[in-house]
Amino acid sequence: MMGYEAPARGARRWNSLLPALALVLASLPILILFGWLIYSSFFERVEGLRPVGAFTFDNWRFLWAPETVPQLGGRSIIPLTFNTLVFAGATSLLVVLISSMAGYALSRLSFPGRRTFLAGVLLLHSFPSVTLLIATFIVLRALGLYDQLIGVILVKAAFELPFGVWIMKGFFDTIPWDLEMAALVDGASRFGTWWRVMLPLVRPGLLALGLLSFVQGWNEFLLPFVFMPSGSQETLSTLVRSILGEGRFVDYGILTAVGLYYVLPILILFFVAQDRLMRIYGGGLKG
Repeated sequence: MMGYEAPARGARRWNSLLPALALVLASLPILILFGWLIYSSFFERVEGLRPVGAFTFDNWRFLWAPETVPQLGGRSIIPLTFNTLVFAGATSLLVVLISSMAGYALSRLSFPGRRTFLAGVLLLHSFPSVTLLIATFIVLRALGLYDQLIGVILVKAAFELPFGVWIMKGFFDTIPWDLEMAALVDGASRFGTWWRVMLPLVRPGLLALGLLSFVQGWNEFLLPFVFMPSGSQETLSTLVRSILGEGRFVDYGILTAVGLYYVLPILILFFVAQDRLMRIYGGGLKG
């Protein structure tokens, strides 16, 4: 029996190591790329994939002396960072608030057209945003929100809502009816039940959806680029695009430094909140 148990333990050990090995191999190109970005940002220039010149902090001078960086056009990166933070944060807040209310209603209430509405939400999520640019432009012009950050925030939140509604409905579906019924029997209103009973129970879903929506807003390029042409409320994504230009005469030292500055907050956010993200699977609560 001992002879059979030893191979079995060895097989189980290899089975547990294989997923970890696959993750390491899949992550290796990303880690190499980030390593190259960090390394090349401290050299004078990049020729092909090889940084050349002396080691220097000159590419990072946009942090303390933006007027000396021609690619920035004299702009300070701090206001652009603030605009990006407002854009991502407001988008995340709107998506979480509306999705939690809509997801609760779709999960707990029965009303005419519910199944049709759910199918419509799923259909909307399948539409790429680029196909709706002309219609969105007409609506923003009619509302007087064209070339304004608030208008782009509303558009981005609207594009993210179908996904958010489905996610939150899945979370609310996992909550036992007994908890809700107990609150209603005790005299709580529907709004009170949603606010005091249901939301605390789906807090992992709220945090994860808020994080994903924030990342989507932080990374968004197309909507600010198209609907804020004046650049009066420019975001970091459009700044990276302006540095890249036509791609023929690019200062890759500046580009890598600004690119690292752009992605660093998201990397920190994922590192801090990765446990929250792991609590999502299949639209439910993980025990």
